[in-house]
Formats: sequence, structure tokens, C-alpha cells
Amino acid sequence: MKKLVIIPAYNESGSILQAVEDIRKHAPGFDYLVVNDCSTDDTLNICRREGLNYVNLSVNLGIGGAVQTGYLYACQNGYDVAVQFDGDGQHDAAYLETMAEELEKTSSDMVIGSRFIEKEGFQSSGLRRIGIRYFTVLIRILTGKRVTDPTSGMRMVNRDVMRIYAENYPKDYPEPESVVAILRKGKKVTEVPVVMRERREGISSIYGFRSVYYMVKVTLAICMERLRG
Repeated sequence: MKKLVIIPAYNESGSILQAVEDIRKHAPGFDYLVVNDCSTDDTLNICRREGLNYVNLSVNLGIGGAVQTGYLYACQNGYDVAVQFDGDGQHDAAYLETMAEELEKTSSDMVIGSRFIEKEGFQSSGLRRIGIRYFTVLIRILTGKRVTDPTSGMRMVNRDVMRIYAENYPKDYPEPESVVAILRKGKKVTEVPVVMRERREGISSIYGFRSVYYMVKVTLAICMERLRG
């Protein structure tokens, strides 16, 4: 299979090169694409200087727009599998081949790397874990399916879902909503246990009052997605 790692990057100059090197070393069967989302730090210069495979967005589209750009690239270049992989150093490329095997073996449409199956490694903060459990329960109520790590940014999809996401992908805090979107279409979502690290550099975009906005916005988005015909 032709496999692509999509790395959305906004101000990840402190970790982007290490993320790419991790993929080269531990997932050599995968190509990669850095999607520089109009970073204001040195991310673009690092991509140029190190000869990385990248696209540079001229305006900031946010995480959803950056990831959708990667899916569009994957569709246009004949990839069979695409996987989202954070550029902040939290994800471990050693799990990518396991996820690809799971995708093929179980005929899944999406495989999510979950922190909460074996509960090893960095588990996020206590408040965030409460939020994640809330979305797990909400998704189960709305779809009948249990997803232990609905906010995980480490998710692999087949060509069918790739096409869906290339056409329509949530723009703001997209992970839970995008899972509901394909469950609503009857797609099969499975999870594999992974160990994640704390981010190497920078801070999360979800903090303080943004956490409240995140919970309200994503809850409404998930409910609206489920109600679509």
C-alpha cells in the first residue's frame, strides 16, 4: 500500500525535524507531508533548509484546514492510506505500521491510536481526561459506538474516508466531530493502544477559557453532525 503521514504544523520549529526523523527511522514504509499552516516561527525555514517534503499555506487555516490539505494531497497523489501525526513530538512513529496492519486486517475505515486502552505513557491532564471521557460517552449515546480516545490526533484512514475528508473536514477542533461524521456513514472505526509523549515544545491551543469554548463548540458540532441526513 502507498501510505502517507500528514503532519499539520503551526509554530512547531522546536520539534518538527524530530517528528520527521522519527518517521524516517521507525516508519520507513511511509511517505510524509508537512503542512505548514502559516507559522510565524522558524518552521518554514526549517522545512526549506532540511529539504523536507512540505506544502506552505499562505493563510492560517487552523488544524482542520491543514489536515484537510493533507487529505487532498493524498487523494491527488494516489495514496491508499493516510495518517494524521502531530508535529509537536507527542506521537510515536513506531506505532504506524501496527496501525496499518490493523486497518488491513480488520477491514477498518479508520484506526485511532488510543492512550486509554492500556493507559501507559502520557495520559494528559486530569481535567482533559474528564473532557475526553465526556466525549466518549456522548459519542456512544449518539452513535452506539465506543471510542476510548476521541480527541486523539493519531488516526489512520483508508482511501474511502480520505476522499470524504478531502471534500469536507471540520475546521475547528475536528477530531471528535470527524469521527462522528464517518460513524454516521456506517464506517468501521477501531482503536489500537499507543503510548504518547508530552509535547516537546510550545503549549496547547486549548487552555483557560478556550477549554470551555472547546467543550461547548465540539458538543454542538457533534450533535449537529449526528442530526444531518
